[in-house]
Amino acid sequence: MEHFYDAIDLLKGMIAIPSFSRDEKEVADFLQQYWTRAGRHVNRRGNNLWLSTPVDPEKPTLLLNSHIDTVRPVSGWIEDPFTPDKAESDLIYGLGSNDAGASVVSLYEAFTILSQKEQSYNLIFLASAEEEVSGKNGVESVLPLLPPVSFAVVGEPTGMQPAVAEKGLMVLDCIVTGKAGHAARDEGVNAISLAIRDVEWFNTYRFPEESDLLGAVKMSVTQIQAGTQHNVIPDRCTFVVDIRSNEYYSNEDILSRIKECVRCEVTPRSTRLNSSCTDRSHPFVRRAVMMGKQPFGSPTLSDQALMPFASVKIGPGDSARSHSAGEYIRPSEIREAIDSYIMLLDGLDIRYE
Repeated sequence: MEHFYDAIDLLKGMIAIPSFSRDEKEVADFLQQYWTRAGRHVNRRGNNLWLSTPVDPEKPTLLLNSHIDTVRPVSGWIEDPFTPDKAESDLIYGLGSNDAGASVVSLYEAFTILSQKEQSYNLIFLASAEEEVSGKNGVESVLPLLPPVSFAVVGEPTGMQPAVAEKGLMVLDCIVTGKAGHAARDEGVNAISLAIRDVEWFNTYRFPEESDLLGAVKMSVTQIQAGTQHNVIPDRCTFVVDIRSNEYYSNEDILSRIKECVRCEVTPRSTRLNSSCTDRSHPFVRRAVMMGKQPFGSPTLSDQALMPFASVKIGPGDSARSHSAGEYIRPSEIREAIDSYIMLLDGLDIRYE
């Protein structure tokens, strides 16, 4: 019970501090001071903080991870998004309460409890930055400083159901070049007309391999821009494509196929956010199923995309509340999360071949 109340107090302290992506220093300072006062040795790189049990090189390493950054508040907030207490309510409101402050504090309390007894693994808890923007100064900058990780539990709002697979993300900037001319005469090469052929390809092409957890690769043209005025044939058309990959294709594989099929100039903003999938025979997943939990595939991106090892995304809250006005978490969800993390991980042998 003490751990539950500590988690609630810590979460409220986090909510009260704005911690937008790439601007998490103040909340990182707060957490570092809080955990130091609790007698912890806190490692830090930038705005990333991690705690570790003594490392035995003969043991595999288990990583507990969630993020301390938030998006900026949307315009629909009626009350202060940095005030967690609300009159006549048993909910904890505030920006980042659900995504992913509740996971941060629940995983920290689980780390505290699990580290009090000998486990078959080294245990590291990492509170990372820049998750909401997939920034390079977040979890990606810390992983090289850690012992080799065998398995990770990534805290995100999933209703404490295990997301064993997650779609990847690649965003493409596409450019089509034509030739300008006067719209009243039969001259010029219309870049919009040329672009339509490629846009139609993105709308209709289907990659053959479909996942039972994640479905098909999804490509969506989400932005388009062309033309300077009504009487000039446009010589340039640009459009953006959002691609959500499944575990059968790396982003590089998808990019290679696209370049074979379209005529426009294609530039990826990044190819590093690949899909992930952990086998349902993994010991963690098997234990989760024994506890009555239902493995699923997640369409939303997390820091799993930057982890080159097996991982499962699981945490308190509901993904539908994330990034919304009036975001909240129920205290009962935090209590359940702490208990579930302990049941899932205590005494678990994470070795998997």
